[in-house]
Amino acid sequence: MFNSVYDVIVVGGGHAGSEAAAASANLGAHTLLITMNLQNIAQMSCNPAMGGIAKGQIVREIDALGGYSAIVTDKTAIQFKMLNKSKGPAMWSPRAQSDRMRFAECWRTMLEQTKNLDFYQDNVVGLLFDDGKVVGVKTSLGIEIKSKSVIITAGTFLNGLMHLGDKTFGGGRAGESASIGITEDLIKVGFESGRMKTGTPPRVDSRSLDFSKMIEQPGDENPEKFSYLPSTKSLVEQRSCYMTYTSLEVHDLLRTGFERSPMFNGRIQSIGPRYCPSIEDKIDRFATKERHQLFIEPEGWDTIETYVNGFSTSLPEDVQDKALRKVAGFENVKFLRFGYAIEYDYFPPTQLKHTLETKLIENLYFAGQINGTTGYEEAAAQGLMAGINAALKIQSKHAFILKRDEAYIGVLIDDLITKGTEEPYRMFTSRAEYRTLLRQDNADLRLTPLAFKLGLASKERMDRVVEKQKKTDLFVKFLIETSVKPEEINPILDENNTAQVSQSMKLFKIAARPQLNFDDLRKLAKVEAFILENSIDREIVEQTEIHVKYAGYIEKEKNQADKVNRLENVSIPSNFDYYKVASLSIEARQKLTKIKPITISQASRISGVSPSDISVLLVYMGR
Repeated sequence: MFNSVYDVIVVGGGHAGSEAAAASANLGAHTLLITMNLQNIAQMSCNPAMGGIAKGQIVREIDALGGYSAIVTDKTAIQFKMLNKSKGPAMWSPRAQSDRMRFAECWRTMLEQTKNLDFYQDNVVGLLFDDGKVVGVKTSLGIEIKSKSVIITAGTFLNGLMHLGDKTFGGGRAGESASIGITEDLIKVGFESGRMKTGTPPRVDSRSLDFSKMIEQPGDENPEKFSYLPSTKSLVEQRSCYMTYTSLEVHDLLRTGFERSPMFNGRIQSIGPRYCPSIEDKIDRFATKERHQLFIEPEGWDTIETYVNGFSTSLPEDVQDKALRKVAGFENVKFLRFGYAIEYDYFPPTQLKHTLETKLIENLYFAGQINGTTGYEEAAAQGLMAGINAALKIQSKHAFILKRDEAYIGVLIDDLITKGTEEPYRMFTSRAEYRTLLRQDNADLRLTPLAFKLGLASKERMDRVVEKQKKTDLFVKFLIETSVKPEEINPILDENNTAQVSQSMKLFKIAARPQLNFDDLRKLAKVEAFILENSIDREIVEQTEIHVKYAGYIEKEKNQADKVNRLENVSIPSNFDYYKVASLSIEARQKLTKIKPITISQASRISGVSPSDISVLLVYMGR
């Protein structure tokens, strides 16, 4: 049945598994994707959206590296917003609402058109090991499938347990069974595991809602898109979301169910996502708040199914029903599905290398919620990197690791490997110390050359990056070399309440003023003529404006990154014995021995390792 030995087996068909399978197959590895249900590939189990604060940057990075998430999002989007536009460009974050059914369909279609990729519907119940290496998997049908590497992306399915009021039932998400056996096999060979929880809100019938009582939340007037490829198009038509609020009456009704809530009666003891708490957690922790926002998100173009963002809960059904009916616009609500919580196994990510290969078992990789993360985007990014590195290792090529100054993906993985996590990890712009460098607008400039060198990004992608950089440089050069007379520019300066000039001045210096934007500059005939003559599009104008206005900040961050990267070049032998170094603190020895950092720079980011400990290591290594 499965006579050949696969290069890579991917266990799980969620966002991590889908990107992992695509990446390894596109790098030439003979790949098998095993999932419980082929109809649910890349299912949006929670909210029907991609991107958001910092998450949008990750999706852009996945796209720049040749992944599929951005393309699928653009093809199935129903609304697009660029968040944080009132702040600096380091904070701008794209977000799109998706058609949930079409999203999964599009993912499956793209995967089925990917060479070197096979599919199999079954439940993996065990792993095959031989002499410290993984050599395959065992399924619920008793079939053993051999492979050179395995990527586990089982999401919330590992011993998944769902909670709804006083009811508890096994499962990985509504309507699907849990995955039993993988955790047990991993613990037998020495892995440490833990439990986490997450939750999901009710889904309701949009026909039963009164949207006139809510606040409309339309998409951007001139929507952009996620993928850098021209094959995906910006939205012409969009669907609105809506916002409404809870009230003290709603909170009081919710409190009546607390004694039956698995969160408060002790049935759930694992830790949930701090930044996306349940509604009962919110009214308990923020008892003085009189209301909380709810965002009403359509699940697609044609479906009546609607997602109640902000009302994640595991309270009993009758309590959910009574409380939600007291929210403005929900007086006659009809439920399609009640909210529930789910507990699942995860494996502390300090047990991984930066390639996402486990330290304990060779050729075994973990990606997604198994590593303690939350969110489609974080999972997809890990899947992409695990798929890349599994394929590269089989081909005896160098590992592909992104540094913290190269990508949010680099920050994500380094945080997990170096610091670990005891609660579901979510990416934020504040986690990235080089966020001015890691903007959503330049992910292609940062990463596509690396992906092209790997063979993952197409020539079309690389050609677009070269063209984008060439035109941006040309525009910057024009601004540096072109002068403008006072009589030309002063009327524009007056309009924007900024000081006039008394003599000719270079456009670059004028353009750097914070009061002006490039739409103002385009009122100058010479600027508009240059843009038209050189076919400068909106993307190039934005890229140039960011370069001009933030050049000082960008240069400062580059210098800081260069200093830190010098320590990245000081490697630490994998078998280094920290207990031989008497001057290290006891905590540092324990942490360094457990995590096994590969460079001094990584060692410096481990909690409990002090600057003096790093100085000791540098001296010990002759630096």
